[in-house]
Amino acid sequence: MSRFQYVFGEALRNMGRNALVVLGAVLAVFVSLFLVFGTLMFGQIASSNADQWSDDVRVEAFLNDEVRNVESLQSEISDWADVAEVDYISKPEAVENAKEIFKDNEAVLGLIEEDPSFIPASLRIRPVDLQDYDRIASQLEATPGVLQVVSAGDAVNQLISLRDGLQVFSWALAIALGAAAVALIANTIHMAVYARREEIEIMKLVGASNWYVRVPFLFEGMLEGLIGGLLAVGVGLGAYRLGFDQIQGLVPLIDLTVTADFLTQRSILIVLFGVAVGAVGSAISLTVHRYIRT
Repeated sequence: MSRFQYVFGEALRNMGRNALVVLGAVLAVFVSLFLVFGTLMFGQIASSNADQWSDDVRVEAFLNDEVRNVESLQSEISDWADVAEVDYISKPEAVENAKEIFKDNEAVLGLIEEDPSFIPASLRIRPVDLQDYDRIASQLEATPGVLQVVSAGDAVNQLISLRDGLQVFSWALAIALGAAAVALIANTIHMAVYARREEIEIMKLVGASNWYVRVPFLFEGMLEGLIGGLLAVGVGLGAYRLGFDQIQGLVPLIDLTVTADFLTQRSILIVLFGVAVGAVGSAISLTVHRYIRT
């Protein structure tokens, strides 16, 4: 019998002897990794929506009517390192936009139709990064020909905080749940070793090496982590695909789409993480367990 056959066979026998304990461990790992998988998807959805919202953020610079060479000014601002895009809104376009915005406000609409000349042309600037908007606004205020600069201000700062906070939260929760899964596997292996303590003592008395005794338990933990990871991925993907349309209908302002590449990569990561969790949990238990150390 090869070493692999021995290790695999012993691991399966150990799992069969302690079926209820193993089932509890697998379910615990499944729940932990399912929550990790869900947290990663939630973090991706939050991050992609925050990025999408940030793409819509513009710093608007209203221009003096005296500005003649708008193309030159637009080109100059476009060359700034933290500027991604500059759009020119002419006075006629600005008037039409204002009429659309205030179409339900008869008083303001009347003022616009009576004398539209007070509405200025403008440049709308999209920052390379959301955090650049404040610096761009300061530069625009010091630029000749700019009448007034308007930016989202506090709303942008809140969006930055939301984006960064959600990313940190999703990874922190994933790490915490992963640590819980390690502890659960370690406890399961600890109980398995304790249940076979007399057998282990006999094996050592007849000359069994530490490797011969330990590796089946290590492999058992890896199998439990693998099964838990596969279940977590399967249920997570199934729940996402089955519930996508219903949930998207409840929150139409948030795009719940997650790319196939992301799902594939994170699915593989979760399964490998499950195996790693099982290996680490087993290793911890085998390191501290007195029936193995002696």
